[in-house]
Amino acid sequence: MLFDVTRGELADTFGEHRLATLPATAFPPLAADTGGARLLRTVGVPTGTLSLREPDEESGRLPLVQEVVDPEDFEAASRGAGGWPVIGWLLGAHLALDPGSGKVYAFDPDEETVRELHTDVSSLVRVTVRFQRLLDEFSFGDDGDEEAGFERLEREVERVRRETDALDPLPFRDDETVWSVVGEEIAMGQRFEGGSPGARSLYG
Repeated sequence: MLFDVTRGELADTFGEHRLATLPATAFPPLAADTGGARLLRTVGVPTGTLSLREPDEESGRLPLVQEVVDPEDFEAASRGAGGWPVIGWLLGAHLALDPGSGKVYAFDPDEETVRELHTDVSSLVRVTVRFQRLLDEFSFGDDGDEEAGFERLEREVERVRRETDALDPLPFRDDETVWSVVGEEIAMGQRFEGGSPGARSLYG
């Protein structure tokens, strides 16, 4: 795994009630014993920006790519991609785990594109954690200087990109990745919800 992520770290930051996991039984046999599946089972991700896919109520399994999109619509899809489990949803893209390589792919049905999004699941968890923590904790300050606040926010988003790139260049490979779009939205002051310090600073 590229990044060291632990359940304790996430629980200390977000609380146990904010962590979502997937049961081992949700994965098809070829994926169940992979490092990525184990991480999603034991560590999980904070709720908010990224949504984990709910297993089917009857079968208890995650849907496969071929059950949510037609792989033939995606020219760049690898052979066998239809059998990958769909583990989550980000913006308009289905996130699928390739059990063979451990990579996470983003299938965008509207754009009919498939892209490598993460080298492994630890990278997915790390980027989710960094952005969710920023959304939960960032404040524009009480001095009324909103412009300075946005400059600080942009620097924080850029730090997430830079520190991720050092180990995994895929999440922010270009401006078209879903994480690049999320980062841009955060830098513009979007995505702050509820009673977060950022939302209170912007909206009162």
